[in-house]
This record gives sequence, C-alpha cells and structure tokens, in this order.
Amino acid sequence: MLDLTGTTTLVTGASGGIGRGIALRFAEAGSAVAVHYRRGRASADALVERIEADGGTAEAFAADLSDDGECHRLVAAAAAWTGRLDTLVNNAGVQPVEPLPGMSAESWRTVLETNLTSAFSCTQAAAGVMTGRGGSVVHIASIEADRPAPGHAHYSSAKAALVMHARAAALEYGPHGIRVNAVSPGLIDRPGLGDAWPDGVHRWEKAAPLGRLGTPADVANACLFLASPLAAWITGHNLTVDGGVSAHPTW
Repeated sequence: MLDLTGTTTLVTGASGGIGRGIALRFAEAGSAVAVHYRRGRASADALVERIEADGGTAEAFAADLSDDGECHRLVAAAAAWTGRLDTLVNNAGVQPVEPLPGMSAESWRTVLETNLTSAFSCTQAAAGVMTGRGGSVVHIASIEADRPAPGHAHYSSAKAALVMHARAAALEYGPHGIRVNAVSPGLIDRPGLGDAWPDGVHRWEKAAPLGRLGTPADVANACLFLASPLAAWITGHNLTVDGGVSAHPTW
C-alpha cells in the first residue's frame, strides 16, 4: 500500500532539510521525484544523483516560486517529464525571526508569498493536471499554525493560513478526485541545531513525551502515508508530527 511505483511526485524546496528527506522517501517508495530548487542547484543535483544511485528516478527543476507564472511552469514541466503528476508536496518556505513591532510590510509579504501563496499557485496548477485522474497534495505547515513563537508572527500566520487552504482546497478539489492535506511538524533536527540553540533543544526534549527532536524522515513518512492508497478517504486533514509536544499541558 506504500508502493508508489509508476507515479510522479513533485517536491518543492527539495534541495535540503525536510524537502530532501521527503524526496528520498518518495523515491524509496518507487515514485519518480521532481526535485525543485530555487538557488541550491548543487544540492539538488547531489540529491538526484543519490536517488539514481539507489535505483530511483529523479530530475532537478529550478523555479522562483514567488512568481505565479513560475509555479505554473514548474508544475507543467514536472508533469511533462514523465507524462503525469500524482503527488505535489508543497514544502518550500522560509522561517526568518523578526519581532512583530518593527516588522516591515515587505518582510510580512515575503514570508506569506513564499510559504503560502506559492502553495496556492502550485496547487492550482497541479489540480489542473490531476483533474480526471486524481491525485494528492500535501502542504508542509507547522505546529506554529496554532502555537505562535516570538519573532514568528509572519511565519505562524502563513502556516495557519496554509492549514486552512488545505481544508478549503480539499472541499473544492475533492469532486475531481484530488485530496489535499497538511502535515504540521514540530522541531526538526538539522546539523548544528544543538550547538546554535542548546537551550531550545533541551526544552523541546524535556517537553516532548517521546523525548527527542523530529527528523526529516518523520515528516517524510507522514507525507508518504497521506499520498498513499492507505489515506484514500482522508482529505482536508492536518496531521501533527511533533513527538507529542502539542499534547503537553500549557499551564
């Protein structure tokens, strides 16, 4: 049921971190993976080489997702590559830290366009390709969608809107056989995080019932489930992947 052989998956922001983990997991499941990147060409090419070395199929695609036309061009190119598009994972995003009182409108717009509007545009384009055959769209949101952090007002707002977009898109694209869901990760480990933010990592590990940070593979597995036949009757859902932190009392 988790065998996606013969399918094609587009992962935005796949050149590093969570996106890389998602691309590797879908390739492992047999899907041909369109690896999107904006500037990280070397990382994207290395990921493609890794997937091909493991016996998978992948191709790198460049696009600036702040441009609606580029979003549509990316989706069209990914679908033309294999002749189909079965899954879109909207992972591309940014997470700057900037206090709200001094935040500029330009900063606000940049974060919303990168994290939210790009997903709207790519989903709209993908739905045009998937209509008639069906497909799955997965947004990478965040537990910050309902648990804001200081300095993340723009990011938290974008992720909250992204969760609602998944629900709205599920409602309107469902009749065309297209399922739309969101995955909301907690703190995901990355190289150097423990050194750069030791206090935050310690607090997270203490608060999480499972006692650890997440990994890109944890997020990737949730995406794979939602894209697979196992989730054939799941749409409009936000799947939290945070080691149980959201279940921890806040008082």
